[in-house]
Amino acid sequence: MNLDLPDCAVVLLKGPNVACLSTLMPSGAPHVTPVWIDYDGDYILVNTVVGRTKAVNTRHDPRVGVAMFDPSAPLNWLQVRGTVVEWREDGAKEHLHALSMRYLGTPFPGGDAQRLLLVIEPHRASWRFL
Repeated sequence: MNLDLPDCAVVLLKGPNVACLSTLMPSGAPHVTPVWIDYDGDYILVNTVVGRTKAVNTRHDPRVGVAMFDPSAPLNWLQVRGTVVEWREDGAKEHLHALSMRYLGTPFPGGDAQRLLLVIEPHRASWRFL
């Protein structure tokens, strides 16, 4: 599903902005963690380590929420609900290094762990941009 997001939301998704990813624990309790985020025009991409809580939770229940705000204008925000539709290992390390260049300006230090891309299909979004 391709959401019709305003340009300001796309800029927020593609910039070096930290997002909060919400997943569901097997008990149903929420688990929220800050993440680097990417957007390819259709899917939201989150890079993680195989075995991390967010990766395990999405295998159990692929429903997720993503929330972020514009650090230069904190009242501008975006919230997306979606489903992890793919757990991709191919290209995940390269993706991490590209994210690190965006967020830190340098290659990711270390990065020896087995990486995983959570590919999130957005279903619903809401936002506020003043």
